[in-house]
Parts: sequence; C-alpha cells; structure tokens
Amino acid sequence: MSDLLIFDDGRGEFGPLTEMRPASALRTGGVTSLERIERTLGRFASGFIVPPSLAGPLHARVSVPVNAPSPHDALCVNARWWGIGDLPDLAVGQAAMIGDEVLAVMLQASDVPGFASSGELPASIDQAEVSGTLYRRPWDILNHLSEALADDLGSTSLPTEFAKSADVVGEYSVHMAESAVVFPCVVFDATAGDIVVESGATLRPGAVLCGPCWIGRGSTVAEGAVIRANTVIGPGCKVGGEIGASILQGWSNKAHDGYLGDSILGEWVNLGAGTTTSNLLNTYGETSVRLHPDRSRERTGRSFCGAFIGDHVKTAIGTLLMTGSSIGTGSMIACSSYSPTTVGPLRWVTDAGEKPYRIERFLDMTSAMMARRDRELDPADAARLRELAASSS
Repeated sequence: MSDLLIFDDGRGEFGPLTEMRPASALRTGGVTSLERIERTLGRFASGFIVPPSLAGPLHARVSVPVNAPSPHDALCVNARWWGIGDLPDLAVGQAAMIGDEVLAVMLQASDVPGFASSGELPASIDQAEVSGTLYRRPWDILNHLSEALADDLGSTSLPTEFAKSADVVGEYSVHMAESAVVFPCVVFDATAGDIVVESGATLRPGAVLCGPCWIGRGSTVAEGAVIRANTVIGPGCKVGGEIGASILQGWSNKAHDGYLGDSILGEWVNLGAGTTTSNLLNTYGETSVRLHPDRSRERTGRSFCGAFIGDHVKTAIGTLLMTGSSIGTGSMIACSSYSPTTVGPLRWVTDAGEKPYRIERFLDMTSAMMARRDRELDPADAARLRELAASSS
C-alpha cells in the first residue's frame, strides 16, 4: 500500500496562526484539518512535508517521519485541503488540481524526494481539474467554518444520553462525554445545530451554549458565559464572557467578560479581563487585514472579521482589538487605547510604542505558565520561538 504524505506547498498565508505549526495542524472546525483528512480518507498520515522552520515543532508531536519521505509510492495530499468530499481515485502519475494548485498527486517512489524538496510536479504527471476547497488565508477558515463544523459534528461518536438532565432546547442533538461535568442552570440551545461536549469538559452554572458549537476535552466554560453558534473551543481552554463564530486552537484562556467574535486564536493565548474584539467596521464595509507588519493589506471579502492571534499572545485587562487585527506569536499587548492592528512576533506593545520581547525572559515566563497546566515547553518549540524573536528584533 502507498504512503500518505501531507505536504505544505507554501502557497497559503495564515499569518501568526502557522508560525508554530503547519497548515494541516490548524483546527478548522471541531477537529484539525489533518484529523478531518484522515477521517475522510480512512487512513493515517505516514509522513509530512513542511517548511524547515516547522519541522522541529511538528516532529515533537508526531511519530511519523517529517521531511523524510520513505522509499514507497505515495499519495501526497495538500495540507490546506479542508478534508470534506471525496478525492478522485488516483493512479501513479496522476494529479488532482484546483486551478494551478495541487490538491493531491500519486507519485512513484523515485519522484517523491524531488517533489518534497521543490514542490514541483514531474513533467510526466497527468493533471486533471477537480472541485474542492483549499484554505489560502485565515479568513477562508472562517468562511467555511459552518460547513466544516457541521461535518465534524455529524461524525462524532459521542452519545446523547448524558445530556438528558440538562436544559436542552431545539431539535438538534447534544453529544456529551460521560465524564463531562454540567452544573445546574446550563442551557443548550440546539435550535440551529448540534452541540458536542468532549471528555473532561466542565460547564459552570448559567452557561449558555448555542449550536452548532464544539467544546473540547478538558475545557471549562465559566459561569454565565455565552457560546454562540459556529464556535469551537479546543482542548484545555478556559472561556467566559461572549464568544461567537470563533476558533480557539487549544490551551488558551478567555476566562472573563469581554467579546470575541469571528476570530481565530492559537494555543496558550491569555486574554486579560475585558479584552474585546471588534468584528465589524462602523461603515459596515469589507474588512482588510495585514497579516504581517511588512506585508500589504488584503481584502477579506468579509464584513465580519475579528482577530487572528498567534500562540502565547497575552493581552492586558481592558484591551481593545480592532477589526481585522493580526497579532504575532508571543506578543504582549498592554495599551490603554486601541492596539495596533498588525503586530509581529515577540513584541511588547504599550502606549509608549513597541519593543522586542526579551526572549529568555519570555521563555522563562512561558515555562512557568505551562507548568501550571502540568505541561512543559518542548525544546523544539523553544528553538522556534527564538527564531521568531530574532526575525522580529
């Protein structure tokens, strides 16, 4: 049987969201794109092709080769594929294309190393146009969130009988792990879609969950929180206030009042009490985003667009994030007025301006913070954070 290689072709741009992880590891619904691809294809990835800067962090998390293809024929699938629908049954030497982008290609073993190093298809490959969805920008993930989440909700194996003691409104289902804890006065509004509550999650008194939504394993929803439709709370998060149409990758805190809308957060983010995102311009016009300080603004095609926030970002109490903000990995925002809309990685931002975050101090703080969750900062992640700090200084 052929290998299944997930390849990053470098043609997507996801700003701070892929500064610490490849595109396939992005949570694009209730699960990551990789998990959805594997579910759709009915097989696990046997290797990854990623940018060299991300090989270390990924290798620390997977048990299969990274940037080291095995000597077998391989089905190579684009990491930016959303994983919904069927791939064509490709023979060796055939590729499925979406425009000029490779969705998937079946390569003989001798062609795999060249494709892995250059991203170029051999001249002999027979290319056929197919339909499908490749994410290209972070707002594409928001554009397709309702469809991806619906597919994930429809594929869950969690039972519904454990939700019987909760207050459930609507005809859709509430799927809940037996180990989830639901306090009194929690309301499940299932009038518009299913709800998933994974193992070890805790829903505190008075929380309201509006389907479709997904609460990841070990996450806590605080007292009186409102989780609106098309929201995904990844594993190990603590959330409160109001959240709508947003994705938290995992291990992040938004435990206090404040609004988070149409946004994507990385891992280990901490939003201080009262942090609020604007997700709609006063003009009701199209939002534009500058994903990096040295890039041009891009039109998103969206009226509703909040913030794209990298891993380990922290905001002070009362922080105001403007529509279409992009905040780089590890940055600290502590402004008494509106914060800049684009911030690079490892920056310390105050009313006095920006300066580089002292990386060793940052790593010490990060290790201490992760230890509170009984987690350790992996050396590969620390090395990647040092690279980002050097690029931003």
